Amino acid sequence: MHSSSGDPGRRRFLARIITTIHAAIATSLGVVLGGTVLSPLFGKQEENWLPAGTLTNLPERDPLPVTLRVAREDGYNQVIERRSIFLVRTGESEVVAIDSTCTHLGCRVSWDVDEQLIKCPCHGGVYDRMGAVQSGPPPAPLARLTTKVDGDQILVQV
Repeated sequence: MHSSSGDPGRRRFLARIITTIHAAIATSLGVVLGGTVLSPLFGKQEENWLPAGTLTNLPERDPLPVTLRVAREDGYNQVIERRSIFLVRTGESEVVAIDSTCTHLGCRVSWDVDEQLIKCPCHGGVYDRMGAVQSGPPPAPLARLTTKVDGDQILVQV
């Protein structure tokens, strides 16, 4: 006859199966979430240097607008994006690359030759020739990109 409390061996067996299932679920979640959190640390950071111009064509201290063609993977396709930057020669072989995206709302800024300022047409943001905020609503200076000079060629990292 069976006791009212059930078979202890069977109960222990079912408890072990449920514990094993819970452990498998927790391990799967740990691998997925851990991989998501840690993958940027182990991912290969690709250095992409693009030619942006030459030193001989770059005026001293005046921002020169340049359009870069940046290739990126989008699924199975390769997409070519255009990215506008300003190159500013600050020394004999030193060049600063400034992003042309306004830090206020993302509009494209342009160099005003007459006033010697970089201006945003959307909300009146004004920057100096090195991208520092002079007036208007922009909360931060224009972003800078890493540059290097190889001989006469200016390379920008994107």
